[in-house]
Amino acid sequence: MKTAVFPGSFDPITRGHVELVKRAAPLFDRIVVAVGINSQKQTLFDLEQRMQWLREVFAEEPKVSVDSFEGLTAHFCQRIGARYLLRGLRNASDFDYEKTISQLNEIVGEGLETIFLISQPAYSHISSTIVREIIKGGGNARPFLPDQLQLPARYNTTP
Repeated sequence: MKTAVFPGSFDPITRGHVELVKRAAPLFDRIVVAVGINSQKQTLFDLEQRMQWLREVFAEEPKVSVDSFEGLTAHFCQRIGARYLLRGLRNASDFDYEKTISQLNEIVGEGLETIFLISQPAYSHISSTIVREIIKGGGNARPFLPDQLQLPARYNTTP
């Protein structure tokens, strides 16, 4: 079975993330969307909320499952038998960073292969970091979020 892991914080998941997974689905038998838990990183939304959103967003995608992990992504991939990592590239800065990480993951993951998909132009400006700032600032983040995602009431986004 050809399994890929799409790791991230998904704080929150964006339309760009969803589009990437849907484009990758024909390439793999299974895609695990995996929330990496990093105790050093402060998130806006807790793990349970992010996991719930991911399950809702991908509920109609039979090849997609949702999980979380701590530690190295490469070790998580080994534990679940995934030989591929899925990553999106929005720009040259993403490429420079992801290239280095993929080379390290190939060594640590003993042959773990990273598959890069270039973002579609409509999504290349979207990042979870920017969307978080819009949400925290009370702006309208709806254009960047999947339809299934309902923000908690305390985040007053304009419809």
